[in-house]
Amino acid sequence: MLTLPSIEQRIAQELNAREAQIVAAIALLDEGATVPFISRYRKEATGGLDDTQMRNLEERLGYLRELEERRISVIGSVEEQGKMTDVLKQSLLLADSKTRLEDLYLPYKQKRRTKAQIAIEAGLEPLADALFKNPALDPHIEAAKFINPEKGVPDVDAALDGARQILMERFAEDAELVGQLRSYFWAHGQLHATVVKDKEIEGAKFSDYFDKSEAIKAVPSHRALAMFRGRAEGILNINLKLAEDAEAEANRSATKGERMIAARFGIQDQKRAADQWLLDTVRWTWRVKMSLHIDTELMRQLREQAEVSAIKVFASNLKDLLLAAPAGPRATLGLDPGLRTGVKVAVVDNTGKLVGYATIYPHQPKNQWDQSLHVLGELCKKHQVDLISIGNGTASRETDKLAADLIKRHPELRLTKIMVSEAGASVYSASELAAREFPELDVSIRGAVSIARRLQDPLAELVKIEPKAIGVGQYQHDVNQYQLGKSLEAVIEDCVNAVGVDVNTASAALLAHIAGLNTTLAQNIVEHRDQNGIFKNRKALLKVARLGPKAFEQAAGFLRVMNGDNPLDASAVHPEAYPVVQRIAESSNRDVRALIGDSAFLKKLEPKNFTDDKFGEPTVRDIIAELDKPGRDPRPEFTTATFKEGVEALKDLTPGMLLEGIVTNVTAFGAFVDIGVHQDGLVHISELADKFVSDPREVVKAGDVVKVRVLDIDIKRNRVALSMKKHSDGGERSKEERAAKHHPDNKRHAMPKQKEMAKPESAMAAAFANLKKR
Repeated sequence: MLTLPSIEQRIAQELNAREAQIVAAIALLDEGATVPFISRYRKEATGGLDDTQMRNLEERLGYLRELEERRISVIGSVEEQGKMTDVLKQSLLLADSKTRLEDLYLPYKQKRRTKAQIAIEAGLEPLADALFKNPALDPHIEAAKFINPEKGVPDVDAALDGARQILMERFAEDAELVGQLRSYFWAHGQLHATVVKDKEIEGAKFSDYFDKSEAIKAVPSHRALAMFRGRAEGILNINLKLAEDAEAEANRSATKGERMIAARFGIQDQKRAADQWLLDTVRWTWRVKMSLHIDTELMRQLREQAEVSAIKVFASNLKDLLLAAPAGPRATLGLDPGLRTGVKVAVVDNTGKLVGYATIYPHQPKNQWDQSLHVLGELCKKHQVDLISIGNGTASRETDKLAADLIKRHPELRLTKIMVSEAGASVYSASELAAREFPELDVSIRGAVSIARRLQDPLAELVKIEPKAIGVGQYQHDVNQYQLGKSLEAVIEDCVNAVGVDVNTASAALLAHIAGLNTTLAQNIVEHRDQNGIFKNRKALLKVARLGPKAFEQAAGFLRVMNGDNPLDASAVHPEAYPVVQRIAESSNRDVRALIGDSAFLKKLEPKNFTDDKFGEPTVRDIIAELDKPGRDPRPEFTTATFKEGVEALKDLTPGMLLEGIVTNVTAFGAFVDIGVHQDGLVHISELADKFVSDPREVVKAGDVVKVRVLDIDIKRNRVALSMKKHSDGGERSKEERAAKHHPDNKRHAMPKQKEMAKPESAMAAAFANLKKR
């Protein structure tokens, strides 16, 4: 019998890679190797598969292995029932998805006793078969032969109903028919949302979906999830319909689903005795069994696709935040703004250690402005502060003014103030991790510490916070939480290992994301460091409790030992490859230390001259690049945005105003930008550039500093529409720019005109409705 290609062959085709690459990568994964380790240090084996390809491979491998396990189970079940045929087995062996496999297994799946099973037990299957195979037979005459009160068939009507139930179940469980219906309704179905009666006021935030219809296959993830949320909250009804069925229902003729069932089983009205009975059976099959099944299946498919898209958006934004430019090891003053409860202040030194803290009350109702400035000034002088990190929550602009006044009064300190996102700071401050780190510190002060540290090193601080609390997702609470968590953990692992960590300063929370380590090993490293002093070389890690050779192999290349015994320990060169560096040094009669940073010399080297059986040219090239710039940080240079003076609230904005801001969130329909008014503005996808944009991430990412122009302000609904286009609508545009403006896809996503802002485009409405207000 024919079978599907091997798992390795299927993945190779999907990833456009050679089968040998996939086989090697799978073998490494099965041995316990991590994705960061494989993509960085096993390029010879995998042919250079990068971390993105490896993540896709890992995901597909899991799915396909589950599919094969399920296939074996299904085949075994059907064979145990004695119902396996060659045709069925061939179909099961060629099923290339879980959905197809389950369609084929549906008639044989153990289920509760159905009406069809009861009819079969009553001996009515021959009647069903007879009428189906020979529509010329008179249903009533044939049914009379099967009357049997003792078996629950008291009359002709009962016999015909039982026969109908048998055929209905048979039709509804036909795998080919189910597949055809699913495909057709996905290609042509319209998703229609309507408001539940008398829920208009309560569900006002879903008003754009009170009467909305669009092709199900084209519904963007954010709109799909918004509609599903509206249904879950009892505001919306959602139905799947075919436009062509409206006329059929009006004319009381067969719908498309009914026609497809009839066509599949060759049922047609030729005026034979049983034709109408069979057509009625088709109609009942569709209306009672299949329409609901197809509706449920496609709604699930839509949700799954929407969730995958939303998870990708969250993961992409999280990656951008984690890899945002660090301010670096500079003493920082963290300010967690507040009004009545005061501004919480924390000072951390250049290593992130808390060295001072206070609570000040510069704002209403106490208005202790000068006293607050005095406290801040003394703290900055005492601890030689360079940076002021201000959380962007309540009273952030007022606190920004305070920082500006502090800078004016103390020019000798050369302070720089930066507004940062405080999303998740309160989650961290109340966490068990924060309690262990600062057991005696008030929860509110811990938040200020986090705000200070996330400016110094966003990656090191944000890994301490539950990813979902960072606030860069799109309907993150509506998606599959397991898949979301798995995806975000992979992002964090990739980011942490891409940057690497200093093993002598890293927290346990950061170390836990290093390849090969876990929470226990990370804590053991910190405890060993506290008890025995700093690590002087990578080999010393083998003395850490429970950190064996396998964990060391996976982790060592991502752990840095700065100013240690071996200069290579501060680089991304793996200890296993040190002999390669030694060969390079010996070939030129130079010391290893002399090689590091000597770009002119290193560029002249031929990688092939230093390869061996274990290390090929890809690894040698990486080693040479690392020697050139050891431990280089892949993150961008640190830059800051400057909020405009006097613009602190929505009322201060006017259309046409040019502002600078920070991108806080990127979605499928645009980007949200913090412009310092306590409410992020939306740059719709159609306003991101003077050219057509299909994916907002082509233009911006979370953390970017951008210049925007205010298009419209809706104070009542707390919304701001922004543009990043260089040209106003009335300005001169090139031929290409004019074409981009009128591109049909951009028209589809176009922002509403200013006079129509009272009823914004649904994506914008849903986004603002669910954006956390500051």
